[in-house]
Amino acid sequence: MTSVRELLRSLPALSGRPPRFDPAAAPHDPIDLFTQWFTAAVEAGVPEPHAATLATADAAGRPSSRVLVLKDVGPDGFAFATDARSAKAADLAANPQASLAFWWQPVVRQVRVAGAARYLGDDASAADYLARSPASRAAAAGVRPGEPLTSVAELHASLAASRERIAAEPGYVLPSWQAWLVVPDVVEFWQGSADRAHVRLVYRRTGDVWARSLVWP
Repeated sequence: MTSVRELLRSLPALSGRPPRFDPAAAPHDPIDLFTQWFTAAVEAGVPEPHAATLATADAAGRPSSRVLVLKDVGPDGFAFATDARSAKAADLAANPQASLAFWWQPVVRQVRVAGAARYLGDDASAADYLARSPASRAAAAGVRPGEPLTSVAELHASLAASRERIAAEPGYVLPSWQAWLVVPDVVEFWQGSADRAHVRLVYRRTGDVWARSLVWP
């Protein structure tokens, strides 16, 4: 029987097809480059390119990560949403620093974002919630993040009741819903290469000014 170690070492890596990238021609603002890379990922058919790993840490510095969906990106930063009852919301309340990582395997690219996390307030949170599909709103309203669950049947019953509520009250807003923004201080663009000559272009912000430089892989 093949061991997990043997199976891991038998798998190919960097098997995608990276587009051409000239770091010397990269824009001065990392948001512009992120937009270019994200658009290229969409056009290349990368599955769910808006999925990102959000990493947080609690007050004691214990890290935690999970995959979520990016909701917006602009000059102010990278937006996502969560429930105030979730572990990530608790981490951010205690330690408002976060990082996001995007991995687009078919084009052998990843982007890492790090910076302060900022709660966007009740109005932005309500707008984010109401902009979601009825199914998404019902799913958020029908769960109790992290609490003990008696059975899967209990989960399904709660979601069914939540779907009925959302259908009857389309303007309902989950009180614990929160919209957040990661305001980046560092954004790194990594393009892999089959010969391991990976290109790493790092943007660092001082005040309102971005400086970019290449670093060794």
